[in-house]
Amino acid sequence: MNAEHDRGRVWRLGPDIDTDVLAPGIYMKGSLEVLATHCLESVRPDFAPGVRAGDVVAAGPNFGIGSSREQAAGVLRHLGVAAVIAPSYSGLYFRNAFNLGLLLLTCPEAETLVEGERVRLDWQDPSRAPCVHTESGRTLVCANVPDFLLDMVRAGGLLPALTEKFQKKNP
Repeated sequence: MNAEHDRGRVWRLGPDIDTDVLAPGIYMKGSLEVLATHCLESVRPDFAPGVRAGDVVAAGPNFGIGSSREQAAGVLRHLGVAAVIAPSYSGLYFRNAFNLGLLLLTCPEAETLVEGERVRLDWQDPSRAPCVHTESGRTLVCANVPDFLLDMVRAGGLLPALTEKFQKKNP
């Protein structure tokens, strides 16, 4: 969901979604592709087979608590999730997500988003706070995201952002 006009479906989750639910430890020896097929299976068995590129996850507080495994953010990005919208995140998860190019929007009203509702994310303009526009006409204003983190999302993660920056300095 790169263009502001695209709309993704909302997948609702509760609070305290931990990294073991996102990337179950039993499958960590496999590839990211295999791991992604088990993403959220213990709380939403329909998620991995049903999520489509551009969909968003709306969750309760403390999203990404648990271990520091970066695969917990990587599986969502691999599955095409455009963003996670939650009132709060684990600090490690927050950093891992942006490092991998997954957009996280901090929004106190995230839990008011309706399962299956289509939303449009408006986050590309650094002069205003990111917003979530619902098909029912509501606008949820999210916390500002630092420009350097948005640049990482646009680039596809930290490594592509650094490569891009290096190439601009050393053509």
